Amino acid sequence: MTTQATAKSIPAVKVADEHHPEKLSDLLERLARDMGDRITIRELAEVLEDRSFGAFLLIFALPNLIPLPPGTTFFLGLPMAMVAWQMVIGYQKIWLPKKLADYTIERATFVAMTTKMSPWLRRAELWVKPRNWPITRPIHERLFGVFNLILAAICVLPIPLGNWPTSFAVAVMGLAHVERDGRCLVAGIVAGIIAILIAATVVLTAVLLVVAIF
Repeated sequence: MTTQATAKSIPAVKVADEHHPEKLSDLLERLARDMGDRITIRELAEVLEDRSFGAFLLIFALPNLIPLPPGTTFFLGLPMAMVAWQMVIGYQKIWLPKKLADYTIERATFVAMTTKMSPWLRRAELWVKPRNWPITRPIHERLFGVFNLILAAICVLPIPLGNWPTSFAVAVMGLAHVERDGRCLVAGIVAGIIAILIAATVVLTAVLLVVAIF
């Protein structure tokens, strides 16, 4: 991998104008088939178009589901907050720092990643698929961003049991956003509300203990 962009341009999927967007597994397989020797992260985001927000929320949320040393979630939660904030302020597609955007993936590596991911994605797509998608206006996207920003902020803060439930909720909503699945979105919102309640309970309990001690 290098930081020089040499991949050829891949036609983007205009998902905003389609009732049933191309499945993520099909999109990745098409990209692996049609790409040049390399592809940049920027080009991958452009191919995803408005679905790039959900895809990167999912990508940045997944590492937080793995047990990590204390304090690590602060750095892993910030990218989630960055993506959510861009939705709040009305970006049409994701913006990435130049070094990250220009980072390239070799064709062989991308094909290997796609080959490993596709079976899992296809299984998930049996359950998660385009249906009843309620986010159809810019204000809806912003509200979606606000909710994810709150969850990302909880993940960043050093709250015991705060990172896993919030990251799980963000991952579910990210997947829902990519696949345009309203039912999956509802599941993610419910998971997010539960995560917020858990974090609030932990904080309230800690405050009450401090007050009782002092």
